[in-house]
Amino acid sequence: MFSKILIANRGEIAVRIIRACKEMGVATVAVYSEADAGALHVALADESYCIGAPEASDSYLNENRIISTALLSGAQAIHPGYGFLSENAHFARLCRKNGIVFIGPDPENMERLSDKAVLKELMRDAGLSVIPGTQAVSSLEEAKKAAGKIGYPVMLKACAGGGGRGIRLIRSEAELDDAYMQATAEAASAFGDGSVYLEKYIFPARHIELQVLADEAGNVVCLGERDCSLQRRNQKLIEETPSPAVSEAQRRDIMDAAVNAVKKIGYVGAGTLEFLYDKEGNFWFMEMNVRLQVEHCVTEMLTGIDLVKWQIRIAAGIPLSFCQADVPLVGSAIECRINATGCGTLKMLHVPGGPFVRFDTCLVAGTVVTPYYDSLLGKLVVHAKTREEALRKLRAALCELVIEGIPTNVEEQLRIVSDKRFASGDYDLTFMGSR
Repeated sequence: MFSKILIANRGEIAVRIIRACKEMGVATVAVYSEADAGALHVALADESYCIGAPEASDSYLNENRIISTALLSGAQAIHPGYGFLSENAHFARLCRKNGIVFIGPDPENMERLSDKAVLKELMRDAGLSVIPGTQAVSSLEEAKKAAGKIGYPVMLKACAGGGGRGIRLIRSEAELDDAYMQATAEAASAFGDGSVYLEKYIFPARHIELQVLADEAGNVVCLGERDCSLQRRNQKLIEETPSPAVSEAQRRDIMDAAVNAVKKIGYVGAGTLEFLYDKEGNFWFMEMNVRLQVEHCVTEMLTGIDLVKWQIRIAAGIPLSFCQADVPLVGSAIECRINATGCGTLKMLHVPGGPFVRFDTCLVAGTVVTPYYDSLLGKLVVHAKTREEALRKLRAALCELVIEGIPTNVEEQLRIVSDKRFASGDYDLTFMGSR
């Protein structure tokens, strides 16, 4: 096991990783930008180092400064969290070159799985149903021909995408010219790779993802599914597990299929397979995230399995100590993402409490929200024996949560979870557009 880990991230996920390390008896190293000098993760870590200006490109995305800090501090491993460098194969390879363990998949596997069009071919070969589509298209004309063959409407997606960037819905050829230019430019800006591919638009549908853990010995377990259909502009707002739309038989089948697919591609680490679930009950594979998901804690609340600790153990070569039959999927867990809707300084924070209520956050009195980073302030998660009880608990927790000085989406989240359609479980990816 590692004795010291550097966390190459910020905000609530950096705090989350530091807490896991402390519980494991592992020393921690925080890095921070000038804008984050007073951040909670800086105070909680055993050592903290400023690595640059507020802009992410000068700090949290500066590979050389992060590697230099790891070497200076004597950190044996780097946990990238999510976002920033978490899916950067070049950074993972740089870690290995300097004798540092990257807590995530190896760079070769990361590169192989980072191209979504190529990944779909791998998953099709592994037995999953894949959304009809193309590999990367090299020009607008090629995109037009492919879209005509697939049939409108189609989705235009960045090959190296994530976080909802580089995605466009195309309903007719007349929309393709502008959408192609916008998507390729956005992808190049966000990921340094402007390549895009097309896939059939499945409608109506729900967004269902399956969490897996896989070790070096070839053991793979699936920790159930998460329903992530509550989204605005491809950004998730609420996640729950299990999905109210998936039956027990369907759950068993898709979990088995996911485990078999992960074994066949030889993946190691924590990963998430994402699907579209159509009205006929079919699961269509979309992509795989080779990192910790923002919404990992809703799965932790349902199963009692600490995903961050197991990421670290797997990276240290420790095999899973449990099998599929040991994974409890009991009750219902629901998560609301609490986002800032503007900048500000936190004046007061009251966190809801009670049994099975969790608020993962980086907020402390005096926290300043700047325009430099993601708007996520925290994740409010509840667990109960039934979905109905979990919803009541979540509504009560949202009413109790107080964040003064920073504008947030708390009231909007309360309206959503109080909506009769959401309460019934009868919702899909169109929900926010219908409000």
